[in-house]
Amino acid sequence: MRSILWVSVILTITYFNFWPTPVDPKRWDSPKNSGYIGAFRQNTLLEELEFFEIAGTHGPEGLALSDDSMVYASSGEGWILRHNPSTGITERWVNTGGRPLGIAFDQNSNLLVADAFLGLLSISPTKAVSILANQINASPIKYADDVDVGPDGRIYFSDASTKFGALEFGGTYEASLLDIIEHGGHGRILVHDPKTKTTSNLFDDLNFANGVAVDFEGRFLLVAETGSYRIIKYWLQGDRVGQREILIENLPGFPDNIVRGQNGRYWIGLVTPRDSTLDALSKFPWLREIIQRLPRSIRPAIRKYSHVFAIDESGNIISSLQDPSGSYHSITGALELDDWLYVSSLLESKLGRLDLSQAGMFSHEEYP
Repeated sequence: MRSILWVSVILTITYFNFWPTPVDPKRWDSPKNSGYIGAFRQNTLLEELEFFEIAGTHGPEGLALSDDSMVYASSGEGWILRHNPSTGITERWVNTGGRPLGIAFDQNSNLLVADAFLGLLSISPTKAVSILANQINASPIKYADDVDVGPDGRIYFSDASTKFGALEFGGTYEASLLDIIEHGGHGRILVHDPKTKTTSNLFDDLNFANGVAVDFEGRFLLVAETGSYRIIKYWLQGDRVGQREILIENLPGFPDNIVRGQNGRYWIGLVTPRDSTLDALSKFPWLREIIQRLPRSIRPAIRKYSHVFAIDESGNIISSLQDPSGSYHSITGALELDDWLYVSSLLESKLGRLDLSQAGMFSHEEYP
């Protein structure tokens, strides 16, 4: 009996220390989580969401508004959905055959799609799907995540991880967890020029490059660096062209999509609150590797909490909408249409909408 016990102990130790995993975690210093204080103090404004069925799909992760004020959404089943705000009816429009995430319309009414499995796509008004970019200098685009278009027509999009491809590692959620646990700086921002049909690297060394949004005038690009809980500003014009700076950091959750709103606002979804275990182990990469060997059911995972917020171009928080109960959770972003705010989700099977005309919806505060 004693020999069996020792063998079990040795096998357990061997497994947790030597069983191969795909991650090679790097040491980093996670900032102390300030939590839900100041401009992010808790509220229940998102409890007022109304919901719309989305044609039997789930995960309306990205949103875009067409010239005729129809709301388009991506879905987990590969469908691009079209929602009529007047009737509340959502229909299936085009299936990309992959996993579409961020979407945006260009100046010619083509819908641009960051497809995590296929790369950067374009869908014409007649529903013709074409691939604009699936590699750069023979390096495959493994996890196209979000996309936006500048005033000059140039297309900016994120490749969330050059190591943990969404298709290769079991899906977007699974691949994102691996990249965030490793914290290896595998994310990059790419730019596609439709005139020359070329794609180039704008900047890289990001820990899960996620949401992107171009300034209204094309002066700068905002990028969500999910794995580092912050928003980056990259200058496209002016004296600081080619430079990047931290616009807002130490967010209380993992930032996802960034969408231009009205009156200079930028909406950002926090898909889930930060995980205290991951923060505590940021300086201990070998322990994060051991965590990856644990059964999936006890590894860090998404916690249900609803949160979307808006900032101005200086990083001031001008609106923070929450629902601590997480009744509509895993929020990825939001889209303004007149007095309505459409809210997207990575996992939910409905589309949310909030009446922005409610009193006290907007303020102007700095987050410490």
